[in-house]
Amino acid sequence: MIRIRKGCKELSKQPSKFKMVDISPKDIVKREATAIGKLKLRNETAKKLREGKIEKGDPISISEVAATLATKNTSQLIPMCHNIPISKVETATRFGDDYVEVEVRVKAIAKTGVEMEALTAASIYLLNVWDMVKKLEKDRNGQYPDTWIEYIKVKEKLKATK
Repeated sequence: MIRIRKGCKELSKQPSKFKMVDISPKDIVKREATAIGKLKLRNETAKKLREGKIEKGDPISISEVAATLATKNTSQLIPMCHNIPISKVETATRFGDDYVEVEVRVKAIAKTGVEMEALTAASIYLLNVWDMVKKLEKDRNGQYPDTWIEYIKVKEKLKATK
């Protein structure tokens, strides 16, 4: 591969240090992935979230929309990720005394899996919740000592056989 770098007068014959995987030989099959994540909150904030008493509005509804948008835009955020036609995005929310947890299931009929889409959706979901409750989470110094995303992981990945 020949590459021309901006500002360079010479051609580079070095191979790229990355490449997108060629999925063209793969079969198109049903794919699913489920990702989960948890946002640790102050008890008072989690209570207000459960009761729907957040000043900015409904964090869960906006986070569901954001998760769907994130799923559909994953390939724009993760450069080597393929653009996949998404069939369905489902979110489920669980509340604890001091946390909110999301489970996102993504479905597609495609040549490659949807786990990156599910992970992206879970991440963006939790970040949107954090954004909408951050006023309640800040301490006197404007810091977040009681707020963090504890984990985001793939819970399950499924691939249909032909």
